[in-house]
Order: sequence, then structure tokens, then C-alpha cells
Amino acid sequence: MNEILSTLYNAVLEGDEAGTKQGIQAALDAGLEPGKILADGMIAAMKEVGKRFEDGDYFVPEMLISARAMQSGLALLKPHLVNSNVKAAGKIAIGTVKGDLHDIGKNLVALMLEGAGFEIKDLGVDVPIEEFIRVAKEEKPDIVAMSALLTTTMLMMKQTIDAFEAAGLRDKVKFIIGGAPISETYANQIGADGFASDANRAVNMAKSLLSK
Repeated sequence: MNEILSTLYNAVLEGDEAGTKQGIQAALDAGLEPGKILADGMIAAMKEVGKRFEDGDYFVPEMLISARAMQSGLALLKPHLVNSNVKAAGKIAIGTVKGDLHDIGKNLVALMLEGAGFEIKDLGVDVPIEEFIRVAKEEKPDIVAMSALLTTTMLMMKQTIDAFEAAGLRDKVKFIIGGAPISETYANQIGADGFASDANRAVNMAKSLLSK
């Protein structure tokens, strides 16, 4: 990896927002391809963040700080990616289901997915079924990711998947679900395509589903 990209990589890894922006500007000024800056400087760094989380060297606060640094840099890089026709790894619509207002976990998952090169449509919290369906029709995401932190709102996940079935949209998207009360068993019961217990696993699950 060249020196400029190495500096950018380390800035993302350390959660240094100013350093990340400076690194991207330096890379652009040096004439590096936007796709290469994204892949080698940012996605590679977020992959290492995920690995350190898996190994127990990083915890949620460190992941969040790195993800925010990455996001601030991505805002600077995005226009250049668009101009050079760099394609996203896939499009994901994400939201916390109707009746649930928790968003910390959902936000971290969205940031980590964006860091892995996915285009994210964040629907926020308390998202009604109709909104998930509208976005699926208009934005055509590859994956719909749903979060719930309350046992009482878990049921909305099944109702949303059932509504997609009724609308003839179920075979158009993959569903990933997550949140404190959610398990792989529940994901299988309601017909979701995947379950992720944390943000890093959500990234791996999304990549796995889209590679099939």
C-alpha cells in the first residue's frame, strides 16, 4: 500500500476524523483513483476494525469512532466515486421496526455496512410496514435490514416479511434481522434470510447473501 493510503488507513482505524478527511484529500490531490482510495484506504481499514472487534481488541465504542471517521471521509469521497462510476457492493434499506425507537445498534450496523462499500438507505426508527414496502418498490434495495430491541416489537418483523410476501415482493429482496432479543432460531421461524448479532456479522451476512 502506498504511503498516502497507509496514512488514510491508519486514520480510519484510529477514528481520527480530521486525519481521515486530510488523507482522502491528499489521495485525491495525488491523482489516486477514487475506487482505490475507497477499497484500500477505507474498506480495508473497516475490515480490520471488524477483525479487531471479533478478536476482542476493539469494542463497540472503538467501532463507532472508526465508523464515524469513515463516514466523514466518505462524504468527501462520494462525488468522486459517482463521477468515476464506482459501483456500490449492493443497496441496503435499514430501519428499526414500527413501535421501536432504539437506534444505536441500527446506526452502527448502517455505518459498518457503508464502510464495507454498500449504499445505505437509512429509514430511521419506528418504521411502518408500508414504508419498508414503499422503499422496496421505489429504491429496489438488494437487502432489507430490520432491527428490534423490544420483545413486543419482534412480531413486526414477521408481519413485515408477510406483507412483502402478500405484495409479491418477497423474492425481490433478502431480509437480515438483528437486535437484542433476536436469535437465529427466530430468523428461521419468520422466514428471514439471515440473522446478525452485531454490526460486524451484519457486514459478513450481507456479503454472503449477495454473493449467492
